[in-house]
Amino acid sequence: MSDRGAQGPLAFPSLPVNPPTLADVAERAGVSRQTVSNAVNNPALLRTDTLVRVQQAIAELGYSPNRAARSLRTRASHLVGLRFTPAQEGTANALMDRFVHSLVAATAQAGYHVLLFADDDTEPLSAYDHLLRSTAVDAFIVTDTYLGAPQAAWLTQQRAPFVAFGRPWEDPHASHAWVDVDGAAGAALACEHLLDQGHTRVAWIGWRKDSFIGEDRRSGWTRAMHARGLPTSGLASRVEDTVASGREAAAVLIDEAHPTAFVCASDTLALGVLQTLFDRGMVAGRDLAVVGFDDSQVAQVVPPGLTSVRQPLEQVAVEVVRALQQLLATPPLAMPGVLLTPTLSVRGSSTGP
Repeated sequence: MSDRGAQGPLAFPSLPVNPPTLADVAERAGVSRQTVSNAVNNPALLRTDTLVRVQQAIAELGYSPNRAARSLRTRASHLVGLRFTPAQEGTANALMDRFVHSLVAATAQAGYHVLLFADDDTEPLSAYDHLLRSTAVDAFIVTDTYLGAPQAAWLTQQRAPFVAFGRPWEDPHASHAWVDVDGAAGAALACEHLLDQGHTRVAWIGWRKDSFIGEDRRSGWTRAMHARGLPTSGLASRVEDTVASGREAAAVLIDEAHPTAFVCASDTLALGVLQTLFDRGMVAGRDLAVVGFDDSQVAQVVPPGLTSVRQPLEQVAVEVVRALQQLLATPPLAMPGVLLTPTLSVRGSSTGP
């Protein structure tokens, strides 16, 4: 028997039955309840010393404002809706997981929470419509900005506040707030990294022509090659975003175009290239260089390490929340589109063992 057992039952500190209230904070700080309410909701109305005193009392007591009661008064839910879709089978794309994690942290700092919801792909607006009619959320974050996606146009028509992660590709004159990453700059950065190492035949594997994002990234590769006076004819392939498609495209290009390096529109396609090299007994980085896009977790662990363009998703989340705050201000403030620049995570697949 242990000494602790010999001493009898353990004594646990007693926990308060009820959480601290606004009245408790007012008593601790020596101010009125209205002053505490102002400290929480309208701190600019208070003198600095009073605000500090109330904030100290809030911290000491662990007081948390009653958001449900506040919602009844302001008709605000402090929730932001985000449609979440699972990663596609056969791909390495977990980009949304990283973005959502960053977004949850950024919205919490601004006093909001993210409400994730699913939707039927055959009726992509039904869940938006339900949440809007029930006033369950104050605004939306839209990530569906691909060709034909109806969300942004529909929300604009409904005059519902939203911020898009992605440019309004189909309507360059759209006035809604958006935040995006410069894919062309990222692909150019990847290509220039290979060109600086002496490669002159850098191939591109990208997505179908109906992908605005894919074509944007391809333009960066084209720009970087042409800036060095290098040809691109015969060095590009457009395929579906799957590992199998990347594998097949790489095999054809190696046999017909004889590249010494690849830049891919995604890590998924780059993994297909790595599989082709493995099939042929070749080593990435030594026999042929490979660069992906999105810096997925797979890129960080697959041998010999996949060089990849990394999107600044943490900063995307911060900018999205900043735009939301401006949209939900009184009066609402318009925010122009924000285009962020990616970086390159260099690993063995492009530099050799």
